[in-house]
Amino acid sequence: MNIYLDMFITFAKVGAFTFGGGYAMLPMLQSEVVDKKKWADDDELLDFFAVGQCTPGVIAVNTASFIGYYQKGIPGAIVATTGVIMPSVIIILIIASLLTNFASLPIVQHALSGIRIAVCVLILQAVIKMFKSGVKDTMGVAIFVVALICSYFSLVPTLVIVIAAGMLGVLIQLLKTKRKADRS
Repeated sequence: MNIYLDMFITFAKVGAFTFGGGYAMLPMLQSEVVDKKKWADDDELLDFFAVGQCTPGVIAVNTASFIGYYQKGIPGAIVATTGVIMPSVIIILIIASLLTNFASLPIVQHALSGIRIAVCVLILQAVIKMFKSGVKDTMGVAIFVVALICSYFSLVPTLVIVIAAGMLGVLIQLLKTKRKADRS
């Protein structure tokens, strides 16, 4: 199959079957992009997702753009981005035309409540997977706890948390490398 068509269909599938935004799409991205298509490995996907989170725009669109660019440059980024947003555009147009008439119905309210619960489960699943592959040592746990507290209580802006965690990661790695060099 043509790589661009394959990429469009893959990201359209991710866009169509992911409810709840970028965090909820991580398990499906991992399945489609890492396991099935082998367009990235787990660490690369987490890197794309992290950068997608701290750059302006929607995480899902940013992540799709990065993966598409990683595979096929600018044309790949355009195809992946178009694929991931196309289902949302179509669904929003349909819902907008229908929901105004049915939003107040109890069955619609209950359905939306159930969807919110399912989205919470998907986000929790994504957090657990990211934690398992991203936090590898005691310092990683410490950075995670501090970032979680700062984020949860809105003590520090998200961008500052991401930059500080990245700088700490680099500093820790430099110190580890220096210690190994001193022992040799």
